[in-house]
Amino acid sequence: MKKFVSLIVIAAAISVSANAQGVLDKLGSLGNVISNAAGVIYSAPVSLNGTYTYNGVAVSATSSEGGILTNLAGTAATSALETKADGYLSNVGITPGAVSFTFNAEDKTFVMNVGKMSIPGTFTVGDGEKTVSLVFGKKFQYLSMTGSLESGLGNVKMVFPVNKAVSLIKKMASTLGQSSSSLGSLVKLADGYDNFRLGFKMSK
Repeated sequence: MKKFVSLIVIAAAISVSANAQGVLDKLGSLGNVISNAAGVIYSAPVSLNGTYTYNGVAVSATSSEGGILTNLAGTAATSALETKADGYLSNVGITPGAVSFTFNAEDKTFVMNVGKMSIPGTFTVGDGEKTVSLVFGKKFQYLSMTGSLESGLGNVKMVFPVNKAVSLIKKMASTLGQSSSSLGSLVKLADGYDNFRLGFKMSK
């Protein structure tokens, strides 16, 4: 147990280093263990209820090198991807505080507020509160999407397959009266990664 706790502490320290990914690469198999341990920090289930405000882009991805599948959660590679994605969303007006979700756990409805517009929908949580499915209403042409739901470090994270996430983000940009032509670059972020997912970091 002490060794496992030590690995988590090391992972936390590495995740805030500018050269974290390079350190993990040099550590070889131990680096993979540390990287995966970092993912454990951000994997607790969460019950959606109440209002959550958008804080920034969330990215989830794995990378396969030499036949070894590595979870990139908490690494410098993930941080770099999130920084790029944040830039793309900021260009279309989707910035921290500009979007919020209000979930009603009793009737399984939600309202997403984008700017001054409210977009209703329904949601379900499954797999031990680790997955979430959103179905939007008529305003968003009944877009439906299923992704991962996690909590940790004071945030809630929802991430979806990149194509679904980009479809939603384009509709959000349109709601804000912004062109979404530049958002094609979001899909390109997935190149070279396995199981690439994109979504939102939120806090109550």
